[in-house]
Amino acid sequence: MSKTSPTILLSDLDSTPDKVRVMPLGGLGEIGMNCMLFECGGDLVMLDCGQMMPDEEMLGVDYVIPDISCLKGQEDRLKAIILTHAHEDHVGALPYVLPHFPNVPVYASEMTVALLREKLKEHGVKPKFTVLNAREKVRLAEHFEVEPLTVTHSMIDCFGFALRTPAGVIIHSGDFKIDPNPPDGVAFDHYAFAKYAEETEDGVLLLLSDSTNVDRRGSCPSEMEVVPGLEEIIRSAEQGIVVCTFASSLHRIQNVLNLAAQYGREVVSMGLNMERNIRIASEIDAIDIPGTYHDESRMARRIPRERRLILCTGSQGEAMSSLSRMAMGTHRDGVVEPGDLVVLSARRIPGNESTIYRLINHLSRRGARVIHEGMALIHVSGHAYRDDMKHLINLTNPRFFVPVHGEFRHLNAHCALAREQGMRDEEAFLLENGDCLELTRNSARVLGQIPHGRVLVDGKGIGDVDEIVLRDRRYLAEDGMVVIILGVDHESGEILSGPEIVARGFVLGEEGDAAFDSLKAIVLQAYEDLPIETRTEHTEVQAAMKRAVRRYIKKTNQRFPVIMPVVMEL
Repeated sequence: MSKTSPTILLSDLDSTPDKVRVMPLGGLGEIGMNCMLFECGGDLVMLDCGQMMPDEEMLGVDYVIPDISCLKGQEDRLKAIILTHAHEDHVGALPYVLPHFPNVPVYASEMTVALLREKLKEHGVKPKFTVLNAREKVRLAEHFEVEPLTVTHSMIDCFGFALRTPAGVIIHSGDFKIDPNPPDGVAFDHYAFAKYAEETEDGVLLLLSDSTNVDRRGSCPSEMEVVPGLEEIIRSAEQGIVVCTFASSLHRIQNVLNLAAQYGREVVSMGLNMERNIRIASEIDAIDIPGTYHDESRMARRIPRERRLILCTGSQGEAMSSLSRMAMGTHRDGVVEPGDLVVLSARRIPGNESTIYRLINHLSRRGARVIHEGMALIHVSGHAYRDDMKHLINLTNPRFFVPVHGEFRHLNAHCALAREQGMRDEEAFLLENGDCLELTRNSARVLGQIPHGRVLVDGKGIGDVDEIVLRDRRYLAEDGMVVIILGVDHESGEILSGPEIVARGFVLGEEGDAAFDSLKAIVLQAYEDLPIETRTEHTEVQAAMKRAVRRYIKKTNQRFPVIMPVVMEL
């Protein structure tokens, strides 16, 4: 949609049940922040509510979450939130969004609910959870029925969804791959997807499908294909082993636990999320711990190196992760010693390359040998490749198609792939966040855009950081800050002290005190140039000081530091 698309409010939509609207609030044109609204007959359902990591220009920002202000005043219309799985890019915004909808039920798989209960407890949020079971239809509202469809992914207990509405059936794939040999034996449910194409009168009205790996040909390898590589590493290692992976990769964790038991290694988990996920998954029998396992990091130093395997997080080089602290020698319990083997069993997230290589360098300095994805088959993706995407399109045979979960290039290529499977241009929609796609049984069109955007989470502040704050942070990071302090008589405006110049993160062109003397002279001259009657007006004095200092620094240094003039009454 173009930037001039008409703005549509949820209150403007007519409530006839023969139309269903699809409105992405995040996750299209970007990786992360997945969130989508469905509307039919006045009822609203939200699918996923995720966060996104800030980019390098969002200085000091912790998370980015979708803007849900379009729901203000429409809270009673939101009948349910359904969740595909527990990855942060699909559930990470819930602690900040759910307080606005305390009575809205949340539907998800057993594993997703178990992980979220503990996560949300830390935020003081207690939602109304309902555990979903595969193929078990649930009535969400008068105009929405949902059936969870089992998919395979890099996490346990993941769903796609079939949403049945009076206008037709919508299928959302969630994050998926088609794993022919899943570690837990829970396979991608081909029949559950196909039955909607074969058994319902009008077939599938719309397919929304994961686009992440559309540029990879063939089919995504099975998670079990990493086992031989990991087995060879664990079998042949003579000293300590550190396996680093995502805490949510429970299939990978299960395989490591199995291999550690097979070769007589005691496992110690490190990292809050790693320890928590293993504990919760074990409590609900989602994983099995066959050997000796310790969830107390202090046990690591008590186990002989040749029998020790540390399972931790930090594959992206996160500064406070267990692996980074071990690499720097600052971890209280974890240790990496010369001759140890460190396995980075995770993909490199684009943009993290320099941080990851810095981590590898630190580990190498400590005498460790590091094995990563480029050296051995120790990681496979959790997202479908092109042949898997083709299979899902052909399996469901949708009337209309919308690619989701990916950058614009992914969505564009996925639309092209759908056209290769026989869909016409007018049947494959390349949507952007905020677009309102309206469907009937025989038609589809984009009406315009609903209000949408991003909310920045900075510590405990939600939405406090805006573009002006980010701009100032960028200026501070790039050009530093100059503070000018002037003490004046509160009645006459006469200078009684100063000006004092304080510079942080900024170096003046001249050497020594000469640079500060020059700036002081500039400030005094700006003050003298002011009419006498305005010298008691602090805003006038501050503005004059700021203009003069900015001109001088631009001329002498070609820099643009943040300039803070301070006038103190004495």
